[in-house]
Amino acid sequence: MCTVIVSFEPGSAIPVLVVGVRDEFLARPWRFPGAHWPDRPGVLGGQDLQAGGTWLAVDPMQPAVSCVLNGFGPTAGADGRRSRGDLPLGAPLEDPVHYDPFHLVRATALGVRIWSWDGRQLDSQELSPGLHIVTNMGLDGIRERDAPEQAVTDIRQRLEYFRPRLAAARPEPGDGPVATAWREWLPLFTGDGLAREDSRALLVRREFGEHEIWGSSSVSLVALRRDGLRYDFSAVPAGDAGFEWVSVA
Repeated sequence: MCTVIVSFEPGSAIPVLVVGVRDEFLARPWRFPGAHWPDRPGVLGGQDLQAGGTWLAVDPMQPAVSCVLNGFGPTAGADGRRSRGDLPLGAPLEDPVHYDPFHLVRATALGVRIWSWDGRQLDSQELSPGLHIVTNMGLDGIRERDAPEQAVTDIRQRLEYFRPRLAAARPEPGDGPVATAWREWLPLFTGDGLAREDSRALLVRREFGEHEIWGSSSVSLVALRRDGLRYDFSAVPAGDAGFEWVSVA
């Protein structure tokens, strides 16, 4: 259950903040953000080595950020099926039938738009100013008809826990260390003291069978100005190890 937090304040010096937590089977290989796509020069993002795409990409020249989350609903047919990881890299949306259900967020400093495809219909909307949380159920916890009951429960508890904490203080990340830039928000994105098995947790971990472990693998922090961006990234450490933040852009 990936989570994306968006704060859009048009009057701010830093109008858009985007925080992305990626959840995936932890054995699925990936590599740290970089310029991994020769046909997309200047685009930076972590690369999924199984399918070749990404879950979040930034373009410092625009500046812009795009990220994708899995959705619920009927999957695409095997014939012509495409990876959702192509969507943050700018893949066209004219024919979404070739993708499994998704939620795609694209933002510049001027505004934020989300597209949601449930395997039947593609919806799109501009986000209003304020705080928004996107999950596998879509924008701000609105339930999708195909969402499993346990996912509904977990997502709603997560939103109820984190929304007031996020709304209490909005950072304006400038230069300097991650802890200084992201201030009161940073403890929230590093767990906020919740066990990863807690249904409210933003950083999660679940065991499926003997070998498969699914959980949060990385956290991306993106701040969009009109003339540039800041992109900080960390893999989610195992156990009690501390977060090691990398300034990507």
